[in-house]
Amino acid sequence: MPSIQLHGKIFLQGTINALTGLHIGGNSGELDIGGIDNPIIRNAFNRQPYIPGSSLRGKMRGLLDRHFENSLEKRVGRDVRVHECETPADYNGCPVCQIFGVAPIRQLRGKTMPTRLIVRDTFLTPESLASLDRADTDTDYTEIKTEVAIDRITSAATPRQQERVPAGAIFGPIQIVHSLYTRHGSDHDNQLQDELAYFDTVLKGMELLEDDYLGGSGSRGSGQVEFQHLTMTFKSRECYEKPKDVTPITIAENTDIKDLRQSDYIEKVLAAVRAE
Repeated sequence: MPSIQLHGKIFLQGTINALTGLHIGGNSGELDIGGIDNPIIRNAFNRQPYIPGSSLRGKMRGLLDRHFENSLEKRVGRDVRVHECETPADYNGCPVCQIFGVAPIRQLRGKTMPTRLIVRDTFLTPESLASLDRADTDTDYTEIKTEVAIDRITSAATPRQQERVPAGAIFGPIQIVHSLYTRHGSDHDNQLQDELAYFDTVLKGMELLEDDYLGGSGSRGSGQVEFQHLTMTFKSRECYEKPKDVTPITIAENTDIKDLRQSDYIEKVLAAVRAE
């Protein structure tokens, strides 16, 4: 297997604004009489809501699979089907598996690149925590949304409760890290162009998410989010080798997804890599 070289990492930071109530499900841990039917996930130490990186990453991957019309043939458990390339030819032509990773087994053993994308957990900002502390919420930092299931024939109603982080809450800083790799002996310029195209696919996934929803009950109003105040920096391999002499480069500041994708960030990152 040829060696793989890291050329640097792109860091994207900003905030996630919950435009509508946000429900990312957790486990209640015990059966409480009169308790909430659908609790949210919370930090076990301080009971504060947060957005797991796995939820954000998984939603982006699912939306991109639909966008690229990827087949959903791998079963995870009994009820879940996902896309995962199985042959080198499919993998080489699939930006989703290149970005999010794939298990290097069977035909793909020794033929895959490292997973490029890291999405970290994102917590409520101090300002949102203070605002929710002052607010008259149903529980700590959250509201309880009661929905009613109605029998289509008899009109009998069954109420159900769902816990949500209220609209207006802000999570941040979000941190997305994307690594740029090339294979030894390859045409580095062309491969770096491909690597940056993969990062633009990450931004595409974020834009698709803004037009979809995060978490549960999106078709009933929950989960509309917006990425705000985005800052993009690039940390070249020289930053790791010569930390006293070389510092990360700011590529964009206080922007949003649409403006970032329309900017010249690709040219700026390429110039930084070529300057090594």
